[in-house]
Amino acid sequence: MRYGPAPLTRHLRVRQDRGHTVLEFRGEIDIAAAAEIAPHLDAATAGTDARVVIDLTRVEFFDLSGLRLLYRARHRVAEGPGRLLLVCAHPLTLRMLRITGLSRRLPPWPTLDAALEQPGPAPE
Repeated sequence: MRYGPAPLTRHLRVRQDRGHTVLEFRGEIDIAAAAEIAPHLDAATAGTDARVVIDLTRVEFFDLSGLRLLYRARHRVAEGPGRLLLVCAHPLTLRMLRITGLSRRLPPWPTLDAALEQPGPAPE
């Protein structure tokens, strides 16, 4: 299933890059932002062979609502042969990913290029 037109909302930009749907989260990812992002995330991860990148590079604040989005995406993609990559370099967000254990299940890449150029699993 191909994702439709690339929406640009206050908290999300969706585009295609090297065969992947890139969901670029922006600004403060809280409960209101998560409600805005969730339908787009679900659309991008709907196919059994979804190839999705969640890019947190432009995120300024990331709370539990954001973590729920990541777990949701991981669960949806893990059900099939799809691929989910995470891009994150912000120290506080990385710390939250480590503390919750999500970084072991969805290892973050430091840049979008690094994520998309590697054919194998992400670094620990």
